[in-house]
Amino acid sequence: MSINCSLWQDNSMSVKHFTFVKFSEVTEQCFLLFTLILLMFLASLTGNALIALAIWTNPALHTPMYFFLANLSLLQIGYTCSTIPKMLQNFVSEARGISREGCATQMFFFALFGISECCLLAAMAFDRYMAICSPLHYATRMSRGVCIHLAMISWGVGCIVSLGQTNYIFSLDFCGPCEIDHFFCDLLPILALACGDTSHNEAAVFITAILCISSPFLLIIASYGRILAAVLVMPSPEGRQKALSTCSSHLLVVTLFYGSGSVTYLRPKASQSPGVDKLLALFYTVVTSMLNPIIYSLRNKEVKTALRKTLSKKSNLI
Repeated sequence: MSINCSLWQDNSMSVKHFTFVKFSEVTEQCFLLFTLILLMFLASLTGNALIALAIWTNPALHTPMYFFLANLSLLQIGYTCSTIPKMLQNFVSEARGISREGCATQMFFFALFGISECCLLAAMAFDRYMAICSPLHYATRMSRGVCIHLAMISWGVGCIVSLGQTNYIFSLDFCGPCEIDHFFCDLLPILALACGDTSHNEAAVFITAILCISSPFLLIIASYGRILAAVLVMPSPEGRQKALSTCSSHLLVVTLFYGSGSVTYLRPKASQSPGVDKLLALFYTVVTSMLNPIIYSLRNKEVKTALRKTLSKKSNLI
C-alpha cells in the first residue's frame, strides 16, 4: 500500500521520513524470519566477540595474521549491528519508519564497515603472501607498525568513501514514494527514491563499487596467484599442505563476501529485483557474519585452543 509522502515533506518538497515496506502480511512469516535472523545475529555477535577476545587475551596469537582477524571480527560486529536491530524491529512492529538523518546514519556505517572489510581482506591476503613467499623478511616487512598502518588505511578508506557516498546520495531530493523496498537503507534502494534522472548518480555508485570491490579483489587474486606459484615449487608435500591450510579459511571468507557483494552491486540494473536484492542482503549481512567465526575456529587449531582457554577463564570467574 502506497503512503502519501506529503505528510513528511517540508517546503522544499524533499522527503524527511521513510518507511520500510512490510516483509509480509502473514504474521507467522514475519515472526519466523524474525526468529531466524535474531538467532543468527546473536550467533554472529557471540562468535566474532569471542574470536576478538581470544586473540587480544592470548599472547601466542599476537601475530599479523591474527591481528587482522581480530579487526575483521570487529568489522563484522559493526556490520551486523548497523543494520540488523532495525531490521528485526521492522519484522514485528508497525512502526517501520526511519528519519532521513537516521537512514543516512545507517547507510554511512553500513558502507563504512563493508568497504573497510574489502580493504582488510586485501591486507590479509598480502600478509599471507609475505608469510609464504618471503618468510625470511616476513618479521621485518610485516612488523606491528606496518600492520597497524594497513588496518588504519582499511578503516580510513571505508570512512572516507562511505562519508562521500552518503553525502552524495542524501544531497538529492526525495519526492516520494517514501517506501523503501528493502530491509535497511542501502545505496541503490535509496537512490531509487530520488527525484528526476538519477543515471549519473547510479553511474557514480557503480564506479565507486568497482573501485572499492574490484580493486581489493584484484590485489587478493594477485597475492594468491603468487602464493600458488610459490607453493607448487615447494619440495615437501607437508610444506605445501601447511601453506595452503593457512590460506583456506581466508579464501572461503573472501568467496562468501565478494561473491554476494559483487552480485549485489556490480550486476546490470536490468537484472536487479527487490526480491533478489533482499535475499542477497540477508546473506551478506547475516549469514556471512555468522559463518566467519565458524570458518576460522573450525579450520584453525590455534584459534580453537585460544577459544577454549578464553571460555575456561570465563567459567572459572563465574
